[in-house]
Amino acid sequence: MTINTGVDPRRLPAVDALRGFALLGILVVNSAQMMDPYVVEGIRRPGAPLWDQAAVWLVTALATFKFYLLFSFLFGYSFTLQQTSAERDAGNATARFLRRSLGLVLLGLAHAVVLYSGDILLTYGLLGLILLCARRIGPATAVKAAAWIYGVYVVVLTGLGALATQVDDEEPAAHQRIAQPLAAYRGSPGTVVQENLDRLPEALLGSLLMAPGVLGAFLLGLAAGKRRLLASGGADRPRLLRITAVGLSAGVPGALFFASAADGPLEARWQLLGIGVGMLTAPALSAAYACLLLLLLHSSWGDRVRRLFVPAGRLALTNYLGQSLITMFVATAYGLSLYGQVGPAAVLLLAGAVYALQLALSTAWTRRHRHGPAEWLLRAITLAGRPGRAGTQRGPEREAAHLG
Repeated sequence: MTINTGVDPRRLPAVDALRGFALLGILVVNSAQMMDPYVVEGIRRPGAPLWDQAAVWLVTALATFKFYLLFSFLFGYSFTLQQTSAERDAGNATARFLRRSLGLVLLGLAHAVVLYSGDILLTYGLLGLILLCARRIGPATAVKAAAWIYGVYVVVLTGLGALATQVDDEEPAAHQRIAQPLAAYRGSPGTVVQENLDRLPEALLGSLLMAPGVLGAFLLGLAAGKRRLLASGGADRPRLLRITAVGLSAGVPGALFFASAADGPLEARWQLLGIGVGMLTAPALSAAYACLLLLLLHSSWGDRVRRLFVPAGRLALTNYLGQSLITMFVATAYGLSLYGQVGPAAVLLLAGAVYALQLALSTAWTRRHRHGPAEWLLRAITLAGRPGRAGTQRGPEREAAHLG
């Protein structure tokens, strides 16, 4: 069946538009880590020209921590839609979600080993089980739990950061650790996979450290989904404006401090405290980003914004994996072997070009197909069978599932 508009009436446009927008932030952050060993090690590139310093600083301030929280919020929101869908189909919602989680874990492991060790799908697949256990709690309880989980997490992190300001600047050994991945990623496809395998334990530890933030955002999304805040008429303009104003007021100063501590001009010993402050204020800026996009959706620009972002959001899983595939082709021995040779400003331009390409391809694809390739696979695992034809589905929330 051909869909001429590229917009599926069975989905929630706001959810897809937010997801499509969040793909840009995910790409900007991940491409920097996939292309630049200094970013991976968390150290400053010596002798970097001003434009490269500015690019790193802007990515840290505007994108780092903000968009994975937005993606996680949308995962929690879409969980409520999936539960409603399964119940209306008289299906076993728990079994469906368990199969879906297994699919995410398997895709995440493959992604981490073959392409990018900083994968988030594995984390979603595992932490989603906690979301399943919490599915019966009320919205107010979910918000309180999220506040406690995230609040304790960032207080501990900020406290450790304050203690770290008394320690000397970055260790010289950090620069020496760059040599191994440079050789591995420029070597052969085999050395690329081996390097990803070697990094996997560290990546899993990183996922564990991110878990409180992801889980907190899951629970906020669960609460929002139960209240249907992203459905038509779910959030009024005055409320969106208030959240935007508060989010920018709290989020921008924190983001500026975080970037200054991570990338200068503050000394490197402020980095851990900067991470704590950045994590503390990231939800505020994420909320401001989301509300600004929702305001655009309800403005005279709404149709244009939907046409731009909704198709990419419908293919979020395919686009997420595609971003890694393209970037690793450029960076490693899978293709051009430019790892560590492209400055941050050029990487940022590359990310913009890849995102523009994905927006165009997503629009073209959704005019002819209901699912992207990765979405079709994950849905087949979820349903334990071939996904049905478009005419067999009911309800506006039927397909509004995060990452597929």
